[in-house]
Amino acid sequence: MRKPRQPDPEVHESDYRVPAAIGTLAWAVALVVLVAMGDALPQTERWWIGVCVTGAALGVFGFLYIPRLLRKRDESAERVASRRSDTT
Repeated sequence: MRKPRQPDPEVHESDYRVPAAIGTLAWAVALVVLVAMGDALPQTERWWIGVCVTGAALGVFGFLYIPRLLRKRDESAERVASRRSDTT
């Protein structure tokens, strides 16, 4: 016999910019290390520089986009709540 499903835990909202900033910083550090290696980095491994640049660029985009995303999510929730209150 199956056990009844437990209720979902409460959603814990946090500042999503922190992990975005940490990830961006990690990609930037990796980029600095690779560039500092200079000629010691084999030619076949130089594509990692592009990966680091892409990771850092996406991290900056995410860091800047997250506040807009959260603001739009809140506005949408307010619109839904106002529609529900208007119909009751």
